[in-house]
Amino acid sequence: MEPSSLLPQIGLRVRSRRRERALTVKGLAEAAGLSQRFVSEVEAGRANISVVNLAALAQALGASVTSLLDDGAHAVSASSGVVSLLGLRGAGKSTIGRGLAQKLGVGFFELDRLVEVEAGMSLEEIFAIHGEDYFRRLELMALRRFLDSHSSGVLATGGGLVTSPASYRLLLERSRTVWLQASPKDHMARVVKQGDLRPMRNRPHAMTELKRRLKEREPLYAKAHRVCPTSKRKVDEVVDDLARWAR
Repeated sequence: MEPSSLLPQIGLRVRSRRRERALTVKGLAEAAGLSQRFVSEVEAGRANISVVNLAALAQALGASVTSLLDDGAHAVSASSGVVSLLGLRGAGKSTIGRGLAQKLGVGFFELDRLVEVEAGMSLEEIFAIHGEDYFRRLELMALRRFLDSHSSGVLATGGGLVTSPASYRLLLERSRTVWLQASPKDHMARVVKQGDLRPMRNRPHAMTELKRRLKEREPLYAKAHRVCPTSKRKVDEVVDDLARWAR
């Protein structure tokens, strides 16, 4: 990074993380023990901030100093004990996730279920009553709460999480992410095998839609720390592969 762009980039990251935590400039300033004017100057990229003040802002934002200095989208601590599984429905996140958690001796969690607990209603009710934007806000809250309270575990995420920049960045920074990669045909076959016929109901072009969605999200899924193909592989084989990597 060019020195001339360092302060504006720090400002952007501070502002982005402040908004993610629903903090005002005044609230962040008070939490960090700094003046509101100084925080405003930092976010504008005009304050020549010291390491001490940067550390104070990072602590108030629940972030690391490194994450404010550099995007670090692919950088995650090798000691991170949470493994997060990514992929569309039918990728095998629940099946492989449970097997991996058992192999590692840790808990298995599904982010969608944590969102339901956060909301006190089912996913169908959340989307029907409040819409996707509300769901994404709950998803970020549930994800942050989970990562703050768990030092280990296997987490299966929703297929669309990667389209939410704030949630995906948090996941990349604080867990080891794995994209369970599968062919469109396998995605569809696995969902139907589970008895879920929703992808096919009144949708004659369901496979075309699935291929389009997968193609759109592939660049996002590919940002994961590990890409793990699952097509034409046995579940136990994938689980053993990921267990060796996670250890």
